[in-house]
Formats: sequence, structure tokens, C-alpha cells
Amino acid sequence: MDTTQDISWISAARAIIEPAHGSQPVIDLINGAEKTIGLKMFTFTSDDIAEALLAAQKRGVKVRVMLNPARSSGSRANDDMKMRLQAGGVTVSWSSPAFAVTHEKSMVVDSRFAMIATYNFGVKYFTTTRDYGVITEDANVVAEIEQCFQADWDRREFVRPENSALLWSNRGSRALMCNFIDQAKHTLDVQHPKFVDAVVLDRLIQAHERGVRVRVICGGKHGISTWDILDTFASLRLMKLNGIKIRKQKTLRLHAKLLLADGQKALIGSMNIDRSAFDLRRELGCFLDAPEAVEAFHQCFTDDWHEASHYDPPDPLSVHLIDEDDHAHDADLVHE
Repeated sequence: MDTTQDISWISAARAIIEPAHGSQPVIDLINGAEKTIGLKMFTFTSDDIAEALLAAQKRGVKVRVMLNPARSSGSRANDDMKMRLQAGGVTVSWSSPAFAVTHEKSMVVDSRFAMIATYNFGVKYFTTTRDYGVITEDANVVAEIEQCFQADWDRREFVRPENSALLWSNRGSRALMCNFIDQAKHTLDVQHPKFVDAVVLDRLIQAHERGVRVRVICGGKHGISTWDILDTFASLRLMKLNGIKIRKQKTLRLHAKLLLADGQKALIGSMNIDRSAFDLRRELGCFLDAPEAVEAFHQCFTDDWHEASHYDPPDPLSVHLIDEDDHAHDADLVHE
């Protein structure tokens, strides 16, 4: 697959750092809506955000919400929220059945503001996990997210425009992520919980071999499903064997999906480094070179790196014997 395709960059955006910012940036965005809100979300359980959406609907804003019906495991998190929002007059639809899962986390307000995030709308993602988001007024980005929202709503195919600043799964996002990695010249910082794609793994190792300083913050076992444990820990061990520095997120659970190149460009979004995320699911990510936003992400990564623990990834065949007790088990936090 060609990884040299042209991409654009979001050059003006505001960074959201979780849990420092909490849910307030999302609520402020909703409270400022005058005409329309289009929300697409994997998991939505936050009472405060629900109330903000219901208040917007009540004051005359046209609110549409698209929710993922079930996790890969088959468990359902959004049934109660769907009924609650519908009871308040909000138009709610399940996400397109064309995708195994809709893992995208986005919102567009008044065809003017777009939010692209790694967090779900749930209390834990605003209080106990490392997560990121951006808010931008980039007109092309806003329009493109709206176009995809409408296509998914209507069960129509959506085709990513050429030279877009966005990555969409299930088509082309792997090649675009590899393109981003290939462009790194001096440093590449990776903050991801899951590593289940040999193509991206190869690109990360190649970056190290061509002299790029690659640093990886992982999340250990937390949230890694039994069917992803083997690949994730084999990938972490291969990176370490090839000289890549690996540390484990400390204090917070890691849910963010962030790549930083040369401290000047960032890639964030909903997609894990995972075959299913690239090939089967609806996911959304974005390319950023907005100086203040990238600096905020870079500073957060740097702080997390210095706080993080040195990590020796265990043998994937014996990882089930390792007890990582820095966080209590959370059955509902499973990386899709």
C-alpha cells in the first residue's frame, strides 16, 4: 500500500488533556451551540454531558446522536443513554452496521466547531485515564466530519477526500499512520495501550533503525483483552529487543492514542494500533501541526515519560501469570 499519499494538517486547534480538563470543555462546546449538534460516540454514560445535550435540545438546537450499539464482546453500554436522550427529544440512531464497531469519538457544533477525541463520554475517562482531544474551527475538517456523520447516518459509503487532515477507518488509516511514522526525522513519541498490527510495528522499528529516537509509553496489561495479549506483548518485546525505549504509564490508566513526530506534529484519534481498528471499525484520527496544541501534548507526554516506570514486557506466553496491581481491575475498560 502506498504510504506517500499527501496529507494536510490542522494548524489551529485547542488541546484537551484528560483528566486535567475534565468534561468541562465538552459541556462548554455543547452549551455554546445555537443551531446544530452532531455527536458520534462509542460509549456514552456521562450524566453531565447528557444534561447539557438535553438542555440544548430544549432551547431549540437540533441535536443528533449516533451511538455504537454493542462492544466487540457483545456487551451493551448505551441502551439506557439512548432511551434517556430520546425521551428528551434528541434524535438518536445506532451507528452504521457496515462496521463491526463504531469506535469514533467526535462532535460537530453549528457546522463551526469540531471535537476529535480519544476519550469516551464516561466519568472514568475524565477522572482516571490519560486521554486527549482537540477542538478546531478548521472549515475543511468540520465539513468532512459532518459529511461522514451524514453518510453513516444514511447508511451510505463515505470516501475520504484527497489531502485530508483526517484518518478514517476502515479504509486507509493504517497507511496514513505509517506515513506519519515514516516522516519522523529525529524523535517519535508513542503513547498507545495496544500493539496488534505487524505493519505499524515494522514501521516503528524501521524508524529506530534509521536513527530516530523512539520512545513508547504503554499501559501494561490493563484493558488488553485475552485475544490481544499475545500480539501486544510480543510487539513490546520486539521493540525493546530492537533498542526502542519502553515505559509503562504511571498513576493513570492509559487510554490515549498519541503519536508525536519531532515535537512538532501529532496524530491523535480513536484508533488503537490494531488490525481491527484499521480494517473493520469506524474510527477517526487527525494530523496536527497546531503549535500550541502539539506543545501541550508534547509536554504531557514528557511529564508522563519522566513519571513512568521502566518496563520489561513479560513473555506473552506467561503474561497471564503477572499480577499488575497498580490499578484495580475494570471489566468495562477494554481497549477495542
